[in-house]
Amino acid sequence: MFYSNQATKPWPSFPSLSLHPSKPQHLSKLLASSSSSQPDTSAGNIKRLVLSPEGRVKLNLSPDRDFYSFPRFVTHVDDNFISTLTDLYRERLKPEYEILDLMSSWVSHLPPDVKYKRVVGHGLNAQELARNPRLDYFFVKDLNQDQKLEFEDESFNAVLCTVSVQYLQWPEKVFAEVFRILKPGGVFIVSFSNRMFYEKAISAWREGTGYSRVQLVVQFFLSVDGFTQPEVVKKLPIKSDNSPLDGIMRLFGLSQSDPFYAVISYRNFKPLN
Repeated sequence: MFYSNQATKPWPSFPSLSLHPSKPQHLSKLLASSSSSQPDTSAGNIKRLVLSPEGRVKLNLSPDRDFYSFPRFVTHVDDNFISTLTDLYRERLKPEYEILDLMSSWVSHLPPDVKYKRVVGHGLNAQELARNPRLDYFFVKDLNQDQKLEFEDESFNAVLCTVSVQYLQWPEKVFAEVFRILKPGGVFIVSFSNRMFYEKAISAWREGTGYSRVQLVVQFFLSVDGFTQPEVVKKLPIKSDNSPLDGIMRLFGLSQSDPFYAVISYRNFKPLN
């Protein structure tokens, strides 16, 4: 459902597909239907599916809406990650932008001093989203059940997905929808670290490394016709020096910061400035 931060009345809810993508027996059917339902002539089409049926499976097969039914008012990455992400947003997002914060929560990590034209939030917990001061309005939707984004074509200048891509069981379809709603030259920024809800991450992510996860997101972009060559931004923690001080810091979990990864691509072309 859609909710406004300026009003308590919810927007109308939209129907969801009655799919069960967490169950392997349904995946092969969906793979076949996805490839056959995509036309071949225009940008934004899914050229190929990146994940195997096994790669989409989660350990926890319960509905994601149930897992996220209670709010978690915490940050899932450390301050260094957040600072790096905010700097990246400051560099790539202009004040006149209309932004969709996909799979968001109670905080969006946007520069606090920049006012954007419109920021729309999406997630699975309405209480978290209602606490997010950057959102003009938000909607609740399970993208593993229904990948359709209820927006007109070319609605946004930017789409953001922060530390959440690992939970998408049909990333190819979601990325294709993001392409559709981006304006020409619009940017999609996918950021992540090494943290996750292990039981809710897809198998292809759980079993990967930092490098393989970056390459996986790159392939999600490349699976959709029309995205520019993905750009990778990373900031890795300094390696331990094994000193006594470092040993004490590691004992208290203070020795290393979260690794920062972002994969960035644009619809059709990257603007010059």
